[in-house]
Amino acid sequence: ADAVRAAHPGRPVDTCVVDLADAAATGAVAGQVRDRHPVIRLLVNNAGVALGGRFDEVTFDEFSWVMEVNFRAVAQLTHALLPALKAAPGAHLVTVSSLFGLIAPPGQVAYAASKFAVRGFTEALRHELAADGVGVTCVHPGGIRTRIARDARVGSGVDEAEYEVGRQRFERLLTIDPRTAAEAVLRGVARRRGRVLIGWSARLPDLMARVAPVGHGRLLTAVGNRGRVRRPH
Repeated sequence: ADAVRAAHPGRPVDTCVVDLADAAATGAVAGQVRDRHPVIRLLVNNAGVALGGRFDEVTFDEFSWVMEVNFRAVAQLTHALLPALKAAPGAHLVTVSSLFGLIAPPGQVAYAASKFAVRGFTEALRHELAADGVGVTCVHPGGIRTRIARDARVGSGVDEAEYEVGRQRFERLLTIDPRTAAEAVLRGVARRRGRVLIGWSARLPDLMARVAPVGHGRLLTAVGNRGRVRRPH
């Protein structure tokens, strides 16, 4: 925000801080934004969190936290600000799903569930808003160099040493500059594209999922379980 203010001193820039896991607080901030900006030309739902661990290694509260931030907040903010988008001819809505909104690897049940939900929500909304002239883009980033892996929560039942090995391996795949990703998103908005895949780390898995909708899962399972200690049943 400070960088935008410095580059464009004549432009007002508002900032709000909110815990998106808190539905009441999210609704209050959405109301403030709607009051300040009754006409919105571009809304980007970008916030997201991650949780490491298999479904039987995380508590349901931990699982729900991911769904609250990654999906419920997206739907809630979109719903609250949709009238402001409809008030701007040619407005555009962007939701950020993920590579894991295309494929669903083991150990990422909560994250994949939330990002597949964002994908379905966005695709249905795109059809609904076509008559209103509101463009809708779902973004599937690949390995963007952010702190998503470093800042992820770890499930209560996860072996932390084992998880750290996997986290470091995954973080090495995060090579795309965030600025490159942002430019790709804005190009997609300018071209009114319904879907934007960023990087080969998203395009190749998307192709795998299309060619082998079920079969590609064996490869994901093999990679996801590499180095994992097998436990007796």
